[in-house]
Amino acid sequence: MLRVLLLTLSVVAIAHAGLCKPDAQNAFKVRLSIKTALGDNAYAWDANEEYLFKAMMAFAMRRYSSKSTTQISNVLLCNVTDRVSFWFVVTDSSKNVTTIPGSEVEAAIRMNRNRINSAFLLSDKTLQFVKITSTLSPPVEPSTPVWLIVFGVVLCLILAGIVFLVVAGIRQHKKKNKKSTERENLEEKCEVTITVENGIPCEALDLKAGHINGVFAADDERFTSL
Repeated sequence: MLRVLLLTLSVVAIAHAGLCKPDAQNAFKVRLSIKTALGDNAYAWDANEEYLFKAMMAFAMRRYSSKSTTQISNVLLCNVTDRVSFWFVVTDSSKNVTTIPGSEVEAAIRMNRNRINSAFLLSDKTLQFVKITSTLSPPVEPSTPVWLIVFGVVLCLILAGIVFLVVAGIRQHKKKNKKSTERENLEEKCEVTITVENGIPCEALDLKAGHINGVFAADDERFTSL
């Protein structure tokens, strides 16, 4: 029984070795630039980090398909280099001797790319899936909608214009009233004048209706014509 079990394990290991190799079908190459991304805080790539990568890929596959039963053991790594690059494949959990199509693995990675990057404190530029193009981060939406900002600016301009027109109208009306008052005062001064002759003030002269000097009127009555 033990021999059968060991034989089975060896067959599976050989099969896995054939599945995970450079440029194999459904295999993906990964490059990590940990030192570039983190500098002095860079961590070493070891068996624990490999386990975390396998766990993240299993998580991505399970999240991509709710019916998926992918386990950590289904994620195979090979050709790991010191500069942190390697190849990986995801095997079918039901057969364990065939790999999941690359299109499904790619879709799962794209769906969970931010989660994968966050797990290793990296970005699309420092954690590269060679056959998978970098995903663009979703655009940051402002807390206030753009249309509301534009509406507020337009409304402020309209209110400012209304206030300007009202103030300008009030000032113009005041100027007209002031000119009209000055004109009326000037006309009154012109209609009624007071003159002084020989130090004696004369009566006011009404320029419109005219005025008869009483001295000359008395003389006219005294010297009545025949």
